[in-house]
Amino acid sequence: MIRMSSSFIRTLREDPSDAEVASHKLLVRAGYIRRSAPGVYTWLPLGLRVMRKVEQIVREEQDRIDGQELLFSALQPREPYEATGRWEEYGPTLFRLHDRKQADYLLAPTHEEMFALAVKDLFNSYKDLPVMLYQVQTKYRDEARPRAGLLRVREFVMKDAYSFDVSDEGLDRSYEKQRGAYQRTFDRLGLPTVICQADAGAMGGSRSEEFLHPTPIGEDTFVVSEGGYAANVEAVTTVAPAALGEDDIAALPASHVEDTPGASTIAALTEFSNHAFPGLGTTTEDGTWTRYEMLKHLVYLLTHPDGSTEPLVIALPGDREVDPKRLETAVAPAIATAFTEEDFGRHPVLRKGFIGPAGLGLDAPSKIRYLVDPRVVPGTRWVAGAGEADRHVYDLVYGRDFTADGTIEAAAVHDGDPAPDGSGPLRLTRGMEMGHIFQLGRKYAEALDLKVLDENGKAVTVTMGSYGIGVTRAVAAIAEAYHDEKGLVWPRSVAPVDVHVLATGKDAEVFEEAARIAAALEEAGYEVLLDDRPKVSPGVKFKDAELLGIPTSVIVGRGLAGGIVEVRERADGTVEEVAPTQVVETVRARVES
Repeated sequence: MIRMSSSFIRTLREDPSDAEVASHKLLVRAGYIRRSAPGVYTWLPLGLRVMRKVEQIVREEQDRIDGQELLFSALQPREPYEATGRWEEYGPTLFRLHDRKQADYLLAPTHEEMFALAVKDLFNSYKDLPVMLYQVQTKYRDEARPRAGLLRVREFVMKDAYSFDVSDEGLDRSYEKQRGAYQRTFDRLGLPTVICQADAGAMGGSRSEEFLHPTPIGEDTFVVSEGGYAANVEAVTTVAPAALGEDDIAALPASHVEDTPGASTIAALTEFSNHAFPGLGTTTEDGTWTRYEMLKHLVYLLTHPDGSTEPLVIALPGDREVDPKRLETAVAPAIATAFTEEDFGRHPVLRKGFIGPAGLGLDAPSKIRYLVDPRVVPGTRWVAGAGEADRHVYDLVYGRDFTADGTIEAAAVHDGDPAPDGSGPLRLTRGMEMGHIFQLGRKYAEALDLKVLDENGKAVTVTMGSYGIGVTRAVAAIAEAYHDEKGLVWPRSVAPVDVHVLATGKDAEVFEEAARIAAALEEAGYEVLLDDRPKVSPGVKFKDAELLGIPTSVIVGRGLAGGIVEVRERADGTVEEVAPTQVVETVRARVES
């Protein structure tokens, strides 16, 4: 058992000054973690026990689907990551270092390359496959803005698993096994999740899904529809209007340039249009002009992993803003930053406030890449900048008057937008990513030449799946979901111990009986925390018990003189008075129920 009189447990009465969310405040105050550096935490004894409980649940569900555990080093050589292109793609988030011989190394953010190379080294036949391998390992990412305690960090523990199959059909089977294992894992952890379509990002591959835990503090935005569609906002595809045919486009009014003094913003242009050209709007029955019809042009500077840069102009309906995460996903691995005044000065074709499609595109002399929102389809009519101050083009038709180099999914998704699968309007909500599964396919196997001989003796490239769960993030998510105004309220499955026994009196008999009950509980197979601190008041012990959040407490105190002790449930506050000899059976009934 753990005796608080000699344990490395210290609680705090005040919230840490840098804590923003409940999980961060409570895990620090209750003595589960301590900050070492920005985004880096020390796991104290109780916190480590919680993390190990989470790991055990993860392991059991991986073993259940025939996963085999191994462990790679966190320190990795450059060469495998260079072979897959990720030495550069990861950019500044990668911790890079040199050894004394000036060889390049990294602190691994993930281990696809090493898993693939391990299989390549040891397997060479289709008879060896399928195989599912996993590890629980510390990962490192140089997060620019660590925050929210364990939720956004630079060092974290993650379970990453990889499946290796000969065929795509085999990958489908492995993927579904992991999908089911994840559902069971989060059920056992007490974390409701929504399975959302996701963008594969730098991982690559075809199918990708995230397990998002709905929470107001989540950094991910996802959408759901009543018909069952769910997706991370980065993965939502826009439902575009129907394009017009050539004859219908030919019948549309010709474009014309108009003076629009002072209309350098979408709001001002909309107001001006309703004043100067009332009733001529194209999207409402009464002809009122709307912000949607004003084609907004936003300019970014793309910085590629090799350090090269290029301008990018994005056009989208005027009632939309660019979603930074959708933009980040769309241009990855490049990084997009808004154009500065200096950037505009170097590109005179871009007249700030009055940018239009004229002179843009890779085929134009400016060689400025020009991408449009998917709602901009042939036959749609727009108002856009004419490229000179205080002038705009009206009845500008896509496919007739201008074209683009392509489309980009960067516009913000709004409540009420149609679901891509036709299952109804979308509803936006916040969530926290708890797990992510990918069908990687053959991207990494091809880069690393991972092949086996098939039944005909022909070398075929292996297909891979990747499956990750944030272990340390799960601890924070559980703490965030299970607490009240007094402290943590751990679910039994991950609580650091099963029972908290408190000696709340001054008499030696109280401490002796508390120790006897704790020993009996331990002998019965329960993990026990015994508060046997001799000179600490009952009030302080009760506050600490509420803060620590152990599921069941046994209070040995004033009632002992009458042959009574209390058994309390932290979750619902119920109290049961029992004889000391009945404590083990009472606790067993609570646990089994």
